[in-house]
Amino acid sequence: MTEKQSLMKKIATYDFAIVELNLYLDTHPNDIEAHKKLEEYEKKSNELREKFESEYGPIIFRDTPDNRMKWIKNPWPWDLCEED
Repeated sequence: MTEKQSLMKKIATYDFAIVELNLYLDTHPNDIEAHKKLEEYEKKSNELREKFESEYGPIIFRDTPDNRMKWIKNPWPWDLCEED
């Protein structure tokens, strides 16, 4: 797995956990530990996104307000290189 693929996998993992914690907090709004964990995961996801985007470009088109054409530059963020 390349560094790029590894970063995308980590981002996806944190983002999945963020969605799940938000769903959990819908029914458990007073769970302080879950709120803390959500903040931790959001911070880590944002850090990984910044790292990814600084090295490989935008993950989604909304991240390119200054130059929309960067979005169509290949390879696209979800394109995976085949391993030999």
